Amino acid sequence: MKRKIFAISICSIALIAMAGLVQAADAGLDRAALLKLADAYLAALVAHDPGKVPFAGDVKVVENVKRIKPGEGLWKTATSGPTEFKIVIPDPVTQEVGGLVVMQSDSKPAQVGFRLKLVNGKIVEAEHMVVAMRDGGDSNLQKPRPAIPLPIPDEWADSHGRLIYIAKSYYDALDNNNGHLAPFASDCERHENGMRTAPSGGPALGGVIPGSGVPSAAGLLGMQDCTSQIDSGAFQYIATIENRRVEIADTVTGLALGFSHFHHPMTQKKFKITGNPDRQEADMSTQQPFDMPAMHIYKIWGGQIHEIEAIGIVAPFNSPTGWE
Repeated sequence: MKRKIFAISICSIALIAMAGLVQAADAGLDRAALLKLADAYLAALVAHDPGKVPFAGDVKVVENVKRIKPGEGLWKTATSGPTEFKIVIPDPVTQEVGGLVVMQSDSKPAQVGFRLKLVNGKIVEAEHMVVAMRDGGDSNLQKPRPAIPLPIPDEWADSHGRLIYIAKSYYDALDNNNGHLAPFASDCERHENGMRTAPSGGPALGGVIPGSGVPSAAGLLGMQDCTSQIDSGAFQYIATIENRRVEIADTVTGLALGFSHFHHPMTQKKFKITGNPDRQEADMSTQQPFDMPAMHIYKIWGGQIHEIEAIGIVAPFNSPTGWE
């Protein structure tokens, strides 16, 4: 009888141990492992070897809104790894990792946005957005802005769900031409394809009259921050923003990442601009309809958006997303 009880006890311990292993496997990769996977993925791109990463058998890969196979696209064109400009955002909650790096494609510098989604440790979705850089590069793309990679002090940190919610609100603000639908901080600064686009209307943030140390008065008159720029109606040409996928957030750094698809039918060519003494009307008479698939990274702390780093490509109007 004692032997039987002992045998049952041993079996019970074994079952509990196995259950623990299964639960650990289901938990997926932790933050450090996701960062390591991102590095391995970027290195594999340069090595032109998809076999170096754990692709699932039915993996879906999309590059610049086109479905490709592992070994195609950037898997063929990548010629060097990331420079000092490298932002990587791991999300152990959703088992995704993504980011934005400057690397070389066809031996030319390019901004590369990426996203990897895992299930049971295997990559089931991989997404690339490749944007060629201007000749001579860009001073804003030498390295990330200093605050972007910094960890957020606990008293200012937002929860995972809150980071996702705040990042999603950016698209609502643009879609409705209402800057108050997103919690922009007063110091919010947005860069798009390496160019500072908000605050707008003046010199680069902190810009001064050469040799004087005095801010440019002309620039300050027309300066619009992230909120007032959207309120002004400057983005009325954006009809809808679809395929919004804000699935990655890192509570350590306060970074969130989203992909989306902007539609611009250009049915309205002229529209009024308010709150900007340097510009009262936008005239886009020569602009043809187009789409802009985009990726945005948001630096969020204290419940507000402080910095945005974005890239986008021009595509034919009503283009497919690649995920259909």
